Amino acid sequence: MTDTDLKTRPADEAADRPAYAKIRQMNRGGYDRDVAYEILDKGMIAHIGFIADERPMVIPMIYGRVGNTLYIHGASKTRIIKNVGETAPLTFTVTLIDGFVVSRATFHNSMNYRCAIAHGTARHVTDDAELEQSLAAMTDHLLPGRWAESRPMLDKEKKATGVLAMEIEHIATKVRTGPPGEDAEDLDLPIWGGVLPITTTLGPAISDAHVRKDVKQPASLQAARLKFL
Repeated sequence: MTDTDLKTRPADEAADRPAYAKIRQMNRGGYDRDVAYEILDKGMIAHIGFIADERPMVIPMIYGRVGNTLYIHGASKTRIIKNVGETAPLTFTVTLIDGFVVSRATFHNSMNYRCAIAHGTARHVTDDAELEQSLAAMTDHLLPGRWAESRPMLDKEKKATGVLAMEIEHIATKVRTGPPGEDAEDLDLPIWGGVLPITTTLGPAISDAHVRKDVKQPASLQAARLKFL
């Protein structure tokens, strides 16, 4: 996908969006939910914005997505869990870094990236079926299939875990691809310009001291590696 593709892609209900959910400059932005979901599904960590003690807070959290719903979890007494009453506004941001964009002039240095920003209203997950679905989604987000490989969650563990669900009310993306945007008069300078790609991989799995010799590595490890291909 190029910057030109993003410029020409039609906005999704842009006129009906509140100001906080609108993209100020559309040259790299868009409202395509398929693009946003692809970024969310590829990402590993979301930065969650919320209000606590009348102050804006942003913390990194593991998450999971089921359809149009995002889930996060933490200890029941953590700030983000206990500060949500019946509902509370949240913002999710997930960013994938694809490369350093190196220009002949530092003014044009940049970064190739894909970012999804979701807004919605959080609620506590109290239904047992949804709770299990959400915990499975968050587990399998990083290690696909790991929920089924693990022992069942104990009641005391569920009681100690708080889960928040956020239905995505508005979502937007920002994406930059391609080489640096150079000034024409700089192109003949004897200075290197281009893109330095960033790649993420998983290394060899390291068994802990308690793994029995007859226990093989689970399929979820290889499934997790496929996320980075």
